[in-house]
Amino acid sequence: MTQGTAGSAGTGSTGAGGSDTGAGAEGPRPSAGRVIFVTGVGTEVGKTVTTAAVASAALQGGLRVAVLKPGQTGVAPDEPGDVDEVVRLAGPLTTRELVRYPEPLAPDTAARRAGMATPAPEQVAAATAELAGRHDLVLVEGAGGLLVRYDEHGHTLADMALAAADLGLRPEILVVAAAGLGTLNITALTAEALRARGLAQLGVVVGSWPTDADLAARCNLADLPSVAQAPLLGALPEGAARSTAFPALALAALAPALGGHWDAAAFTAAHQVPHP
Repeated sequence: MTQGTAGSAGTGSTGAGGSDTGAGAEGPRPSAGRVIFVTGVGTEVGKTVTTAAVASAALQGGLRVAVLKPGQTGVAPDEPGDVDEVVRLAGPLTTRELVRYPEPLAPDTAARRAGMATPAPEQVAAATAELAGRHDLVLVEGAGGLLVRYDEHGHTLADMALAAADLGLRPEILVVAAAGLGTLNITALTAEALRARGLAQLGVVVGSWPTDADLAARCNLADLPSVAQAPLLGALPEGAARSTAFPALALAALAPALGGHWDAAAFTAAHQVPHP
């Protein structure tokens, strides 16, 4: 399969090189904005709702925000994708989706089965840089975990971030983790992979904090920063995407480094597990 520019896909999104949708696309900026790549420790851990929360906090702070989805899987051409969910939750902002595959599989597998082109890291980096030239914050949301393959050459979201760095950007990696048992190992592996590639890990956000947190989840609050060697920067409550007051929820669930007022130490202490 050859790599190349994917066409437009989805409601409210465009392919690489096309016009953006949403707010904030007016005029070039003299310097590049902040770039955050949002990855997860796996699938269904809350990457999209976390992306939306960070976008919402930034919008409330008066920043111009863009969200880029390099590869959307499991969504038909006429169905809303992840960038549309971000807009639904956060409000009007610039969105771009480079390619969309109909089957809910890893991007490489989905592309091969559909006979479609795959986005090269350099293409994603160029789109990121172009958006960063016109926005204060660009969020690049990956698919699945950090090392999920996007093409037959084995390129991953990490390669896309490295390609962005090659263009002079300073990509930061935000890791979205699960709350419960098993999350420490995969969070540690993700952090180790980032360090091995020389990528800066901004921190960890718990993508869905349970309403009734069990022993493992409560203990993990104290352990996640240690195994990740990065700060805990938020905990989005379970069912956050159904909130009718998402902007306020975003500020309450994210630390100041992400534009909110959440306090990791206070949250961890409130869920502290007494010793037996």
